[in-house]
Amino acid sequence: MMTPFEALACPLDGEVLRRRENTWQCASGHCFDISSQGYVHLLPVQKKRSRDPGDSKEMVASRRRFLATGAYDPIAQAASQMVLKDVAAGAALSCLDAGCGEGHYLRSLAASAGPDASLALAGLDISKWAVQAAARRDKQMTWLVGSNANLPIQSASLDWILCMFGFPVYAEFARVLKPGGQLLQVDAGARHLQELREIIYPAIKAERKDNGAAPPGFECMESDALSYSLELPNAEQIADLLVMTPHLYRASAEGLAKVQALEQLTITVDVRLTRFRLKPADR
Repeated sequence: MMTPFEALACPLDGEVLRRRENTWQCASGHCFDISSQGYVHLLPVQKKRSRDPGDSKEMVASRRRFLATGAYDPIAQAASQMVLKDVAAGAALSCLDAGCGEGHYLRSLAASAGPDASLALAGLDISKWAVQAAARRDKQMTWLVGSNANLPIQSASLDWILCMFGFPVYAEFARVLKPGGQLLQVDAGARHLQELREIIYPAIKAERKDNGAAPPGFECMESDALSYSLELPNAEQIADLLVMTPHLYRASAEGLAKVQALEQLTITVDVRLTRFRLKPADR
């Protein structure tokens, strides 16, 4: 049986994309080369908002070093457990990580499932540097440069989507999920990195109220909070954490100087994992 990632969707006209040796081609003649690292770039230049969108090469390197310390492994393990807990032994499962970064959470899912699992996994990110790093680490998964606003995925083809600290586009997620397909969304909680934010900013913004409503077309199946304390033992880890967050660009020069002077820091990791299911079309 063909997996969802053996036939993609052309980002230019939506036609079926099929792989032919080292290119992906559609019936209209659009061709997309597979890079030497093993990923395919499916973000047309006319759909870019900048010349080099998404995380920079430096941000990707910082995230890779930080995640390699195991600092966010409890998040990865909780996400994998939520996806896999109701999967029957031997069942096939397709999953797209929409905003995959350098692939940390998708690799964790594959490792948690074990070698005998029948998984079809793909990671997509708007940053070519992130996808390049992911493809270098793992040759078994499908790696795509693309946008959540225009997923290069066939409609109604996926069992799961992961959106880990990403930018969800619910209409597109609903389009590519099978009936009853599921979305796991992981977002920062109110206390996430609170100690770092207190150093950077003169005042912490009040938490935005979450009304608990599911996105259009989805129903909420479960929502779990995960919180723990994390020791950052040196300036290098503190710097890597800062670079991989939006706080790097939001902070004042004074706030950045305070963080750069730190030799160690204890922070709170606070996230919420929410599982949504796609409603039937008639509901």
